[in-house]
Amino acid sequence: MAFLRTLGNTGLEVSALGLGTVKLGRDQSVKYPSAFTIPGDHEVKSLLSQARDYGINFIDTAPAYGRSEDRLGQLLENRQEWVIATKCGEEFENGVSRFDFSGKHTRMSIERSLSRLGTDYLDIVLIHSDGNDAAILNDSDCVETLRACQAEGKIRAIGMSTKTTTGGIKAASIMDVVMITYNLKKQDQEVLDFAVKHGKGVLVKKGLMSGHAGSVEESMKQLFARPGIDSVIVGTINPDHLAENSRLAKTYTC
Repeated sequence: MAFLRTLGNTGLEVSALGLGTVKLGRDQSVKYPSAFTIPGDHEVKSLLSQARDYGINFIDTAPAYGRSEDRLGQLLENRQEWVIATKCGEEFENGVSRFDFSGKHTRMSIERSLSRLGTDYLDIVLIHSDGNDAAILNDSDCVETLRACQAEGKIRAIGMSTKTTTGGIKAASIMDVVMITYNLKKQDQEVLDFAVKHGKGVLVKKGLMSGHAGSVEESMKQLFARPGIDSVIVGTINPDHLAENSRLAKTYTC
């Protein structure tokens, strides 16, 4: 596999290492091992430029990431060079998450993300699961609404950030992309195998266990050599960490 990989059957080309952006907009109720300060505009622009210089073209954001979408819309240059994934379903307000998977809220979220990001299309929209993956997929009209927005040209690919094996398999069966947890302690292997078999895109979250991985290099070696994983999302606002993550990703990408 090259550093740029085709995301399942979506036709999108994503870098094996994606940049997570929660730290660009939110510093409350996050699970990182140490406190951090949300960076200023100059630092964000420099980080984004550095990422592109390293060949990273994939950014992951979400409405629940505070001001992340707004800031990317203001500071991201050459939007056409980037593949942007955002989410729907979770809102983070006054330090607390709430979830709404109704069709009405889903469409509102899509329109809001388009506006915040300053774009007329979203490359990927993932359902931001609250853990009840199967119920969301079976009992809400979220997927139907995402498909309608996709048909309207507002979204190129849809999927789900999953938390269960059953939900992950269901998501991979009816949508284009699935985001799974895969790290040294937890591997959603059944979902990965199913998605690969059916030609669906696979994104990895928590590859470094939200900064708690004992060995970053060991984690990277496992992830980037694993067949079927298209991109691993790693969030950072530290230029040195971004440089090292990129180096390891390229070293171990097969």
